[in-house]
Amino acid sequence: MRLYGTLAFVFIGSISLMNAQNSIELGGWLGGAYYFGDLNSSFRLTDPGVAGGLIFRYNFDSRINLKTSINVARVSADDARSTNAYEQARNLSFSSTIWDFTTQMDFNFMPYIHGDKENWYTPYLLLGVSLYHFNPKAELNGSTYRLVDFGTEGQLPGEEYSLNQLALAYGFGYKFDINPSWSINIELSNRLLFTDYIDDVSGVYPDPDILESSRGPIAVQLSDRSRDDLNSFGLGEAGKQRGNSRKNDSLHYLGISLLYNISWLECPKITPF
Repeated sequence: MRLYGTLAFVFIGSISLMNAQNSIELGGWLGGAYYFGDLNSSFRLTDPGVAGGLIFRYNFDSRINLKTSINVARVSADDARSTNAYEQARNLSFSSTIWDFTTQMDFNFMPYIHGDKENWYTPYLLLGVSLYHFNPKAELNGSTYRLVDFGTEGQLPGEEYSLNQLALAYGFGYKFDINPSWSINIELSNRLLFTDYIDDVSGVYPDPDILESSRGPIAVQLSDRSRDDLNSFGLGEAGKQRGNSRKNDSLHYLGISLLYNISWLECPKITPF
């Protein structure tokens, strides 16, 4: 009888441990955004953009959470800051605001229960899906232009790349309680993109005469901004490499979030024998 009693106690305690974590969390985060792609091929980390967002998280138990976030980030890059001679001669640049709606699952390495003296911290993995909007722009002679409108790589009207895309979200983080109500999360969240046009650069230079006839003279200037004093690569000629279409761009967010916990205790349901 003692053995049965002990097993029942452990069983009920285990259920209580899981159910004790039923809660929702609300909060926000701030941090930096990094873009890697044709205009940052050397993975420079010296110019992060500002990023932040709002978070809603539902904790199914002490191990698994569902998190939804609305995020915004500012990314940019400039060939003038590159140490690569080819990129310096190419002389392209862009900036873009990224709007990002992400739903992800968080998987805690250890049991995590708000207010518990032992289970108040854990590293975790995340995996989810993002729907995002981007809009690369560049300045020319004091004016700012939406690059997608100018078909800088020869896209004809109606053939432009979509500014709304899906991405795979993945990464890891670490969270810990400040007190039973508030917690801090430190998270690196990456986006596996299925486009190479975050920076408007991917393929080859178009024929300038055809581009001008379909998009106008401004399009030719935005497409080819190569520097004559550095251009020993034949940049600007039709068919010459403008970007690397074999590798898509990527986005990365590093942030710190502050979350408020609203929890409740669900009593375990015990089926009578």
